[in-house]
This record gives sequence, C-alpha cells and structure tokens, in this order.
Amino acid sequence: MTNIPTIIAQIRERVEAQRDDIIAFLRELIAIPSYDSQILEVGQRAEREMRKLGFDDVWWDRMGNVVGVIGNGEKKLLYDGHLDTVGVDDYGDVDFDPFTGKVEDGVLFARGACDEKGSVPGMIYGLAIAKDLGLLEGYTTYYYGNMEEWNEGSAQQVLCELEGVKPDFVVIGEPTDMRVYRGQKGRVEFEITAKGQSAHGASNHLGDNAIYKLVPIIEAIRTMETQFKDDAFLGKGTITVTDMTVKTVSVNAVPHEATIYVDRRLTHGETWEVELERMQSLIGDRTDMSIHVPVYDVPSYNRFAFPLEKIYPTWVTDVEHPLIQAGLKTGELLWGAMDAPHKWDFSTNGVYWAGKAGIPCVGFGPGNDQNAHTTRDQVKLDDVVRATEWFALLPKSLEQY
Repeated sequence: MTNIPTIIAQIRERVEAQRDDIIAFLRELIAIPSYDSQILEVGQRAEREMRKLGFDDVWWDRMGNVVGVIGNGEKKLLYDGHLDTVGVDDYGDVDFDPFTGKVEDGVLFARGACDEKGSVPGMIYGLAIAKDLGLLEGYTTYYYGNMEEWNEGSAQQVLCELEGVKPDFVVIGEPTDMRVYRGQKGRVEFEITAKGQSAHGASNHLGDNAIYKLVPIIEAIRTMETQFKDDAFLGKGTITVTDMTVKTVSVNAVPHEATIYVDRRLTHGETWEVELERMQSLIGDRTDMSIHVPVYDVPSYNRFAFPLEKIYPTWVTDVEHPLIQAGLKTGELLWGAMDAPHKWDFSTNGVYWAGKAGIPCVGFGPGNDQNAHTTRDQVKLDDVVRATEWFALLPKSLEQY
C-alpha cells in the first residue's frame, strides 16, 4: 500500500473540514421519524446528501429502499446502513425529545443514534471522500439505506435477487463501538397452536382449555437449553417463549385456541430444520396441536410485499478472510492497535448477505450495541466523525488482500 501516510492525512483533512456537516446530517436524519419501516422521508434526506456530495447515481429499489452508487469497477463493495428505527413508546419518562435528542459531554442521546443512523453519515461521506481522493479505482461502491428492524435481511434479498445488485463484500453499519465484528447467531421463529373446546366459564368441565394444553410445552421449552450447542465464538444457543395469543368467545369462556410464539437463537452448527424436528417431538402425533415457521409478509410503506419464512441463518466470517483483515488493518493504520474481532448478540442484515447468499460481511460502526433499542440509545459524536475515516480508507486497505 503506497503513500498510505499521505492518503490518511488527506482523508483526515477532508473529514475535519466536513465535521460540522457530518454531525448536522446525523442530527437531521435523527429528527425524521422512521419507525415501523417508514423510511421514505429519511431516505429522501439521505438521497439529497448523496447527490450534493457527487454520487454517480441515486435510485430506489422496488421495496422503497434508497441506493447510492459511486464507480463502475469490477469489484463491488456495499455499505449497508439501515434507516429505520424501533419506536419511541419507552421515551415517556426521559427529559428530552427522542428525535431532537440531547448532547452531554460529546454524546448524542436520541432514537437511532447508535442503531443505526450513527453509521450513515460516515458511510456516505466516506465513500464521497474516497471518490474524490481516487481510492475507488476498480470498484463499484454502494450505500444501501434500507428497512431492517421488522424483518432483517428481506430488503437485501430484494436488492440482490430482484434488482440484481450482487456485491462481493458488504460492510454492516450496526453499532460495534468502533471495533470490527464478524458474525452473529441466527434465529428461527416458531408458532405452536393448540385447539380446544369452548364452554362457559361457569361450566368449564364441558370445555377443553387450549391454554392448559400449552403449559407442559412451555415448561419443556423453559428447560430445553441444556440440549443446545455452545460455540466458542458465538456462545450458546437460546430459546424463549416471547408471546401468546388466545381465541375465546368471551373472557368468561374456556379458550378454544391458543398460540405461543417461540424465538430460537441458533449458534454455529445448529440448523432450523433440526430445531423444527426437536419442537415437533414435543408435540408428537397429536391432532389438536400444530407447529409451523411463520411467514413475514407485511408490505413495505410503498405496498411492496415480499413474503419470507422467518428463518435467519447464523453467519461467521473467518477471522483470516481478506475483508476482516482489511477492516482491522484500516483501524490500525488510522488509530493504532485494534481489539480482536467481536460479534453481535442480536440479528443483522448479515443473515441474508452472509447467511443466505454467502457474501462476506464485516461489521463496523460507532455506538455500543448494548444501547440499541433502549432510552440509552446514544453515540459519541467524535466517533461518528472518526468512523468516516474508516469508511473512506477501507477500499484502499482491501486492495492488498
């Protein structure tokens, strides 16, 4: 890698000159509510910034996600930064507006600050800087602003399989606290439904309570984790009953149907097919109970539906893979020694990129993932700016591998 000190000095000069713009852009993204996958307005704001910074093209996929493009090289590098957030119902007891946010000691507290709007300015400005400095030769690069919170990976499947954008490498901007991440557990969801017989509550002996049928199933699930695999990197698989719905003609009647929802987190070496068989064995051959993997088929804000079973594969990028090594090298060149690559405890869009499509992924972004989906959602503004350096330099680092 020739002239790297000069390149780094140029990147830092550009980033510092645009520091106020980067932070202002983040604040404006956060100020636009984008929960429940409603990303049109925030996507339009990102589009305006990309056009201002000289992206070669900006377009929208059929699902309603925004795509910025720089370059037309053979190698394809995509920065995946979802623009939606979870809701704000839990902010009732805090002393600030979650969309205006507040800054204390250089830390911005706001909905989406770390998950994941904090990465978006760095990705967009980083690619623009890399273009201006001639660091994208041989690349086609993308910023993909998408919907993730309600069904991770579905937007990516649309982009890749319906729009034909198939990157060679993907950077996931979920919060990593400025570390390199390289994997996550997968998951599969199950619905177990029991059928019963309605009767008046005063004559409950004439009915067949569907809820009671599920009690031994719930108890078996509660003690099931001892059977699961434990991976040295990803940790142990888990299982949780997360919800129950009941059908009854009245609150004074015996329920005639009940369904429990099960979240099964899959570590390395576990598959959803085996886990479905395990769950089926709890039920046996009885005809009054059934299990299935639910389908996510909720239309996006523009009414595009893309039904998918709620199966999210485990993925891990090998620590020696060129993308992981380039990510580490980028951090080392910019800031010195980097911590060993880590993992997310939650699920990301890597379930499609790496888990289904086999495309290598690396994770990098400002913010601590433990603050995601909480009223502690926060990001250090200095890290938002510094992350821009990493996003700008990564393509150059990747050249040597």
